[in-house]
Amino acid sequence: SRVGGSGGWRSVSGPGSVPPRPLSREAPVAPHRRPRAARPGGPAMDLFGDLRRMNKRQLYYQVLNFAMIVSSALMIWKGLIVITGSESPIVVVLSGSMEPAFHRGDLLFLTNFHDDPIRAGEIVVFKVEGRDIPIVHRVIKIHEKENGNIKFLTKGDNNEVDDRGLYKEGQNWLEKKDVVGRARGFLPYVGMVTIIMNDYPKFKYALLAVMGAYVLLKRES
Repeated sequence: SRVGGSGGWRSVSGPGSVPPRPLSREAPVAPHRRPRAARPGGPAMDLFGDLRRMNKRQLYYQVLNFAMIVSSALMIWKGLIVITGSESPIVVVLSGSMEPAFHRGDLLFLTNFHDDPIRAGEIVVFKVEGRDIPIVHRVIKIHEKENGNIKFLTKGDNNEVDDRGLYKEGQNWLEKKDVVGRARGFLPYVGMVTIIMNDYPKFKYALLAVMGAYVLLKRES
């Protein structure tokens, strides 16, 4: 009940009044934090952000690791050249001229031993003067001269005519010196990544940049 006084109203407890309830205590609550906004650019920007935060010693160490990886890859490539005898032991099929034997994007493994003669029916990779990219086609005819010099004619399995239209002007036959290698095996469609990078140069440079940054930031376990 309330009674008046000089200082105004005040509350008093009588015999039948209910005692006031104790104040309830609330459990402590952690302050609300806004979720961290994602960086624009996604994981690639995160990689480059981490790269910028590295000190010089860490950066030099990771650059050295990256250089060792590149040099190891070059050594493996040079070793394959020596073992296979081919200047390009691994090539990618870029067109459908050899279907159904090979399809665009297939990865070919080549050898080019000088003592092994060219035979009709073999699939060879050869260079033509005036063309930067080698061609992979099948040998359809062998022409042997009296002095033992062998020349041959090629054709794509999926083409209507032979390759004389692809050779340089006035050339009707290929020689052994034109051969980059002979197909010994293949992996289907593994080379499609190479084709995509050639068709879209910006994608190639972005992929190489991300891979390089990843290698630089990778820590040894």
